[in-house]
Amino acid sequence: MYNLFTVIVLFLIHFAALAQTSPTSLTTSTPTDLSERVRMLEENTRFSDQSLTKSIDDLLWYQKLGDVAVIDKIRYTSKPPHVVRNPTGQGANNPVIIPAYTFAPKKFASAKKLPLVVFVHDGVHGDFSTLYVHIVRELLDQGYLVIAPEYRGSIGYGGTFYNQIDYGDYENDDVLAGKRWATENMPQVDPDRIGIIGWSHGGMITLMNIFDHPDDYKVAYAGVPVTDIIARLGYKPANYRAIFSAATHIGKDPSDNVAEYRRRSPVWNAQKLKTPLLIHTNTNDEDVNVLEVESLINALKAHEKKFDYKIYQDAPGGHSFNRLDTKLARESREEIYRFLARHLTPPSPIK
Repeated sequence: MYNLFTVIVLFLIHFAALAQTSPTSLTTSTPTDLSERVRMLEENTRFSDQSLTKSIDDLLWYQKLGDVAVIDKIRYTSKPPHVVRNPTGQGANNPVIIPAYTFAPKKFASAKKLPLVVFVHDGVHGDFSTLYVHIVRELLDQGYLVIAPEYRGSIGYGGTFYNQIDYGDYENDDVLAGKRWATENMPQVDPDRIGIIGWSHGGMITLMNIFDHPDDYKVAYAGVPVTDIIARLGYKPANYRAIFSAATHIGKDPSDNVAEYRRRSPVWNAQKLKTPLLIHTNTNDEDVNVLEVESLINALKAHEKKFDYKIYQDAPGGHSFNRLDTKLARESREEIYRFLARHLTPPSPIK
């Protein structure tokens, strides 16, 4: 209802503005000009709709978790944009401002120190929404603090932030900066008990964080993670591939710069693993083909790395199999929590 209302209002505002345009400018407009206006209107409407949805979802966090958590939404700075259209423009190289959610368990409010979980959301352009509320609640019940960064490219923060996406590169730094913000600004955080988790794209960022910054994390979980961008683009449609070759992003196809795509892919960084790691994948995953995760598993084995993994066979739910509310999903998450607890020792671990 809210989304439809917003769209209608934006259309009315736009056409009211057109009505005030001088007749000369209207008559001299070419079809290309009109098409561009329509495109811009559609894009602005989409971003406005995403911002409204984000604002509503932010309120739902308090409604759904306010009984057990102290919730906040904070902002910190990370690296400047990877691609700057006008490098000499005012503020062009300013650090990007990153929003993030923080959650602290009320029942452990008196604890001097608690472990922290850095929770990385999924989606090429996704966000940390209340679809994750049950998992955050499960973490809070065990006594974890949680920070969930909305790294560059996340939706709900307008077109500029959306187009600053940097898949496999500066987004990793955005998440690391969130972890470091938490250690400096959340008094309960035990700096020696910090883990990182994520599914899909979030799993990829998790992997790159522990590969590049092993001293920052005690343990990691990567669920159905993207691991090889080159292989991934080979089985994805043209519109997906275009996200990466866009001038505002990497700017080239893998065939034009294979080294850059390798640099951004976990499978080609497997030799760096030092952090305890658990990986889950599913053979019927409709998003991240199991071959990607198998390639990472094989690469880690080839480098004689110690890690844990499990390949689920046709688990119901496909890509989302262990994020659902099913018995299998809960059992799988309990396996994750036990793995985390061995390294982070929360005050009330899963039995």
